Amino acid sequence: MECTVSWTGATGARSGMGFIAETGSGHVLAMDGAPDAAKPENGGQNLAPRPMETVLAGTGGCTAYDVVLILKRGRHDVRGCSVKLTSERAETDPKVFTKIHMHFTVSGRGIPVAAVERAIAMSHDKYCSASVMLAKTAEITTSFDLLEV
Repeated sequence: MECTVSWTGATGARSGMGFIAETGSGHVLAMDGAPDAAKPENGGQNLAPRPMETVLAGTGGCTAYDVVLILKRGRHDVRGCSVKLTSERAETDPKVFTKIHMHFTVSGRGIPVAAVERAIAMSHDKYCSASVMLAKTAEITTSFDLLEV
């Protein structure tokens, strides 16, 4: 896996803190910093997610992918899956994630509660590389709602 991240503010009067990531799979992702009123040259323009937001989003995508795949492989009629991640970060640099809570909303027909519990646990404990990696610094907790549709 590879990715090239390039600073977009290398030219111009206001350099900013925007970056473009070009992934090995051929996709592009923009990232930007928060504006800094005290030192505008050090801040972003709020044009894209912050880099740490993309880490959190990637973790959500990784675990949701796992949950859906595990449920589908179990021949469950899964119709939807979302995960809301909330986090806390360390006060000092490096401001790593210290707590992450993942709340899943899974919808489908006739899916047993135990199947959702198992899918989330399997993702958290074994399959989601991002959450397993982040668990080295963060306490990760999960919860879920199961909706019959």
